[in-house]
Amino acid sequence: MMTRTMLNRRKFGQVLTAGLAGSAGFAAKINSKTNGVWIGAQSYSFRDRDFDKCLEGMKEVGLGEMEMWQGHAEPQAMKADALKKWREEAPLSHFENLRKKADAAGVTIYAYNYSFRDNFTDREIERGFEFAKALGCKIITASATVTVAKRIDPFAKKAKIKVGMHNHSRIHENEFARPEDFAAAMAGMSEYICVNLDIGHFTAANFDAVDYLSKHHERIVTLHIKDRKKDQGANVEFGQGDTPIKPVLQMLKDKKFKIPANIEYEYKGADTVAEMKKCFAYCKQAAS
Repeated sequence: MMTRTMLNRRKFGQVLTAGLAGSAGFAAKINSKTNGVWIGAQSYSFRDRDFDKCLEGMKEVGLGEMEMWQGHAEPQAMKADALKKWREEAPLSHFENLRKKADAAGVTIYAYNYSFRDNFTDREIERGFEFAKALGCKIITASATVTVAKRIDPFAKKAKIKVGMHNHSRIHENEFARPEDFAAAMAGMSEYICVNLDIGHFTAANFDAVDYLSKHHERIVTLHIKDRKKDQGANVEFGQGDTPIKPVLQMLKDKKFKIPANIEYEYKGADTVAEMKKCFAYCKQAAS
């Protein structure tokens, strides 16, 4: 049986711990897991606001896992040459401060979205990994090209950071859309060249996201969750398209795949936070 003194000591310890956490700038971690399924957001979903407002939106919706869109880190409306220079010279403290803001909001930055392209300099490629480390994450997602994967691989191996190649629905030479595009990028590469599977775009390109997830889950670092119609159909509200959102989330639950399912809100809606709440509610129900 605990004495009053022991209880007082325990209470004092809890208060002290809470005080230390607060002074360090950390908030209680938002837990948005549902039945073991990691549900988060691609911060592009909050592209209508800056990073601070994005974090406020994440908190209001109740999402604790973020794949950070590079538009929330990089200066906007900057010309291409100036942006290249910024990427090569930006102080890492800028990214460290963004991580501190996320920590203070109770949001974990799981991955940084940094889209390597063929015209990137080697320094721009290398900096992407430095940015990810400053953000405290070990994953980069990239709307990249198949050919640039070979240039990325040595930097990824050195940094020990995985790069998930992101697919779109447009089937075009050197772009990611088909299963064979992912296969071509990973052929002969290290385990650090991986897949960021957008199940909405994959469906719109008439491929089977459930089958691909089942066969290649070990190389998938994150999923983008959106709903689209087949045959290059439009983005629609969750539950109105052909994307197998529920079967995918059920597979994550049943197979215990530790792959974050990040909501990417792209259909037209009146209010971002309200629509994200609807998307999250749909995903929670689908994973139940």
